[in-house]
Amino acid sequence: MTMQVLAMHGWAGDSRGWEAFAHAARQQGWSWQAADRGYGPAPALAPAWRATTPEGGRVLIAHSLGPHLLPEAVLEQVEALVLLASFGRFVPAGAAGRALRTALGGMAQALAGAEAEAMLRTFLARATAPQPLSQLPTTVVDQPLSSRGRELLLSDLTLLRATEGLPRALPAHCPCLIVEAGDDRIVVPETRALLRQERPDATVIHYPQAGHCLLATPVVRDVMTWIAQL
Repeated sequence: MTMQVLAMHGWAGDSRGWEAFAHAARQQGWSWQAADRGYGPAPALAPAWRATTPEGGRVLIAHSLGPHLLPEAVLEQVEALVLLASFGRFVPAGAAGRALRTALGGMAQALAGAEAEAMLRTFLARATAPQPLSQLPTTVVDQPLSSRGRELLLSDLTLLRATEGLPRALPAHCPCLIVEAGDDRIVVPETRALLRQERPDATVIHYPQAGHCLLATPVVRDVMTWIAQL
């Protein structure tokens, strides 16, 4: 089967982080594209499925908030779904989510001020932990933030706070792979559990010692193997 693979980063990510996935997909002879919101140095790139033959397959790989950053027209055509360090909802309901709601409010305030880039580095350090931030080859703060980048980050932070489940435009019964990070310091265990409940038929891969960015794991190999078996 000729696969189309489309990747979408999460909040404060960009398309340059997918190089290992892109290389592996092209080695398989699959079509590859990575969308980009345009937060940082990488230019904004809107996603769209290419025309394909009837036997082709459309596979979405999305990290964290990624599914929520895509238009409905793209989501509706997904035929297989890979969710990396994602969630059913980002903020747990009720008292369990109070501290996280407060933290998100502080991040929104920081984006409006001079401390925006320092806040983003702190966030990215938590996302890469337990590995150091230096393990990320690129970040959205490699260059000073633009005013447009700040606006997008703030808008998507509001979206992050409001998520209550996967986007409804996603097909409910397509094959799904959920990849969890056991030492995720961004997505809490309660919301990882909600994602499994939302996609009860999904295959689940759990890396006990991995952080949110899934560094130092065989995630590329495991994801490509799953796609090849579709």
